[in-house]
Amino acid sequence: MEQDYQPLADIEIDAVRPEARGFTLTGQGVDREEYQVGVRFDMPLDARTRAVLGELLSQAEVTVARRVPIRAGRRLRRDHAHQP
Repeated sequence: MEQDYQPLADIEIDAVRPEARGFTLTGQGVDREEYQVGVRFDMPLDARTRAVLGELLSQAEVTVARRVPIRAGRRLRRDHAHQP
């Protein structure tokens, strides 16, 4: 994970539900909470592609992260620089 991103959740995917333009992934995080992640495509998916993607996504683990706010990122780097 890049330094400027903060991990929010690691999710092991338990179920993949096909939607009109993608999939909804459902799984449990390491915090034992239930999560949903939507994956949408700007192009139509044929049946074979949808089946292959569904199978691949059902075997996935997903990490959700967000960019650390600029001020917080600077403060974190500064704090780490002063540690022994």
